[in-house]
Amino acid sequence: HDTIGIDLVAMVVNDIVVQGAEPLFFLDYLAMGKLDPDRAAEIVAGIARGCEEAGCSLVGGETAEMPGFYPEGEYELAGFGVGIVDKDDVIDGSGITVGDRLIGLSSSGLHSNGYSLARKVLLADQGLNLDETVEELGCSLGEELLRPTRIYVKPIANLIRDFTLKGIAHITGGGLRDNIVRVLPNRCEAVIETGAWERPPVFSLISRLGGVSEEEMLATFNCGIGMVLIVPADEVEEQMSRLQAMGESCYLIGEITKREEDETGISFR
Repeated sequence: HDTIGIDLVAMVVNDIVVQGAEPLFFLDYLAMGKLDPDRAAEIVAGIARGCEEAGCSLVGGETAEMPGFYPEGEYELAGFGVGIVDKDDVIDGSGITVGDRLIGLSSSGLHSNGYSLARKVLLADQGLNLDETVEELGCSLGEELLRPTRIYVKPIANLIRDFTLKGIAHITGGGLRDNIVRVLPNRCEAVIETGAWERPPVFSLISRLGGVSEEEMLATFNCGIGMVLIVPADEVEEQMSRLQAMGESCYLIGEITKREEDETGISFR
């Protein structure tokens, strides 16, 4: 259960850093029908680890015991974070222009989105066992599905300090299709080269076993890219070199072109 705590922090702090902000502190809320001290400690340990990765403080939270409200073994977890950025330094995508490039930072797997479809395909339809090792994945299905979301705060903060980041998209619900568009001005379209990066095997597994189309995959999952940076063309090489020096797997995945009236704001090729 410790990876769930990391996921909780990641989904908050990654959304903070895309605005150009530095996460300062985090609070959590954990509720169970009957308090299980060992499980609670495991969950909170994951939250603390996530905060450490993000460079923010875990300043408090609440643990609620609510008999009769939650089935045995189930719990509810929520988190709240605060970050800070000067108003003039907010990254809002307004400066994105034709010719800018898109850099993709690799994901660790599903992260925290697309689980309804993943569960339907892998568990409900295929009847796979969570404890069984899947050769294609190199681990058990349960281990793959619980692989924690990556926290991108430190590498992005490093880039913000020395380079120009015009827009940043955290690839969550809605996948690559919906999240990149949200940061683009109306006049711009993102053209994505889907063969520019290597996808973790869990995505091909879901697509193959479930007969899920490429269009639906791109609209549901991160497909191997957890964060997208939109940067000036003349800084691409330097920014990617910096990311690689920090141990990040990154890819040049596309560019910004002029958006026509009948276009959706993103295209894949």
